[in-house]
Amino acid sequence: MDAVTPGVSPGAGGTLPPPAPLEMPVHSLSHLPPGGRAGAPVTQWSGIVLRRVLVLGSALVLTGWATYEMNLVFNAISVSIAGVVMLALFVVLFLWIALAFTSALAGFFSLMSRGGGLGLGIRPDGPLPRLVARTALLMPTYNEDPGRVMAGLRAICDSLVATGQAGAFDLFVLSDTTDPDVWVAEEEAYMALCRATEGRLRVYYRRRAQNIDRKAGNIAEWVRRFGAAYQQMITLDADSVMSGDTIVRLTAAMEANPGVGLIQSLPVIVNGTTLFARMQQFAGRVYGPLIAHGIAWWHGSEGNYWGHNAVIRTRAFAEQAALPHLPGRKPFGGAIMSHDFVEAALMRRGGWAIHMVPALMGSYEESPPSLTDIAIRDRRWCQGNLQHAKVVSATGLHWISRLHMLMGIGSYVTSPLWLVFLLAGILVSLQSRFSRPEYFGDTKLLYPHWPHVDPVQARFMFLATMGILLAPKMLAYVALLFDGRLRRGCGGAFRAAVSILVETVLGGLVAPVAMLIQTMGVLSILMGRDSGWNAQRRDDGGVSAMQNVRLYLGYTLFGVALGVAAWVVSLSLFLWMLPVLLGLVLAIPMAILTGSRAAGQDLRRAGLLLIPEETSPPDVLARAVRNLRDMAGRPIGDALAVLRAHPALLALHCAMLPPPRHRGDPIDANLLVGLVKLREVPDLQAARKALSPREKAAVLGNAEGLHLLEALS
Repeated sequence: MDAVTPGVSPGAGGTLPPPAPLEMPVHSLSHLPPGGRAGAPVTQWSGIVLRRVLVLGSALVLTGWATYEMNLVFNAISVSIAGVVMLALFVVLFLWIALAFTSALAGFFSLMSRGGGLGLGIRPDGPLPRLVARTALLMPTYNEDPGRVMAGLRAICDSLVATGQAGAFDLFVLSDTTDPDVWVAEEEAYMALCRATEGRLRVYYRRRAQNIDRKAGNIAEWVRRFGAAYQQMITLDADSVMSGDTIVRLTAAMEANPGVGLIQSLPVIVNGTTLFARMQQFAGRVYGPLIAHGIAWWHGSEGNYWGHNAVIRTRAFAEQAALPHLPGRKPFGGAIMSHDFVEAALMRRGGWAIHMVPALMGSYEESPPSLTDIAIRDRRWCQGNLQHAKVVSATGLHWISRLHMLMGIGSYVTSPLWLVFLLAGILVSLQSRFSRPEYFGDTKLLYPHWPHVDPVQARFMFLATMGILLAPKMLAYVALLFDGRLRRGCGGAFRAAVSILVETVLGGLVAPVAMLIQTMGVLSILMGRDSGWNAQRRDDGGVSAMQNVRLYLGYTLFGVALGVAAWVVSLSLFLWMLPVLLGLVLAIPMAILTGSRAAGQDLRRAGLLLIPEETSPPDVLARAVRNLRDMAGRPIGDALAVLRAHPALLALHCAMLPPPRHRGDPIDANLLVGLVKLREVPDLQAARKALSPREKAAVLGNAEGLHLLEALS
């Protein structure tokens, strides 16, 4: 069967290819699954043990030195409980910073030596390799703007056609949409995409009536139904854009390396309009390659998966990556939310190599437009990462895979630890200020036994920590100076330096608020609150000034209280905490400023926070932006009225209905109630008012329900 094309009625060709079932068994985390590949991957980097010793060993040595120096700050003369607590927290937090620093050093070495995982046979330049196997492009979507999704897909399709190898690919739109109006709008956008591709690329659409296990379940259902027909699959996200050149080179690398299970490219954040989104995309474009080269340099064949813009060997995925439900209730139990880390770990457990290739450009995604939007997304990611506490001890995982999960957990747990560290610092300063010296104790001393904080040593450690924290940005800037395209695309060396300064200052002011947001997210999860799973807002302008006041007033009040406490203790403590205090006190204006499209565009006109993808956009990205202007953001009409007004769309909708229900299937209460209402209402207008969204979705997925709708006047 072929996809729907112009001149072909929806029912004649169908909207899905013939079934090609592939078994995808779910394995226990406590037992090794059968099969898999024995031995170490043949694509492992040479000297990988030495690389890991250098990165991890250097981080440990640096942390040991910092621990010794910080102990002189708190406990050189006397040991206090608060001082010991602060030292313990410092060790954990500094180790996090030290590992980022040593990994960035590795990334700098890799960037300057033009490395980046090209040992897989990938050549960014030169003629495109010829593909021999079939590959599926998978676009999972859940209540997204159909015009926005199809705009990116159309750009990808056009770019693939331009390579001359579009025949090796099939595109699947895998809908988990629950909103009936969005569902029908997806089908309408799918028809438009089929017309636009003009049969040059096979395009299919499938919607699940029940989105079991969310995105992971969506992909798994496709694998079990069609996976045997495709050697590889490339997962996309609703905001993904990939050039045809990049897709072909990634796919060719997978074909040339039969022991590789997944190859992850580095997505570049693009299309940001608000100040917040443009800060994110600038940081990702300038610092991101350094970070990605670093982890690729020492992760080797034990890389990670970021959930999209990656090519995956279908057989390896089906064999190893089916996800079990975690024991217990939500939020820690149930379906695994941050599935990508776990899927990569399970494939590596089965002997398949997992690689990151940051040197291959041509992969793009978008950033949430405001601090509020990224906080909503982070709440879901936080729950998913904390779930990994139940996965990290799974039998047979490679120790690097366990480290990925621990680092994912740590990316959220460090926020409450930083908060405790700051509060403990106030307690230590209070103790130093108000505790009386003990002149006479069990041990006679020449000098009084003061609770002691060494201000000179504290200042030295603060500067040293900030230097290590900011060093990756400086290294990224040095690397930028040697990269002509990146340097010019960022406005030149001077404007790039000013942009780094702007991003660092604004990012530093936002960081304390983000710390508290993540802290509250962690606490709410520990209290048993599930985050749910909602569609992400991708367009700017959605948070008003009054909403920002209501959302961030608590952070401002907390900052004022913290500042008063620090001022009461000492001026030096107040000045030491000033960066954090400013970020909290200015939470409301910073949320408004960074979420502003006008502020983002003002900086763009000033030549700041620029990236090459906006100053000289590649063809596929320029096409996607044009398509977005034409297709995204259109009002979504009522599904009942739209289907009645478009017979061709109604015919396509009927052709894609699921098989009829069988006797013994679970009763669908929404369908039963919806059918009763349709039999009783006098006309279509009354039906639109009578049906709830769930009832409307149920009757739209049922042949009898559609027949009743057609009969209404």
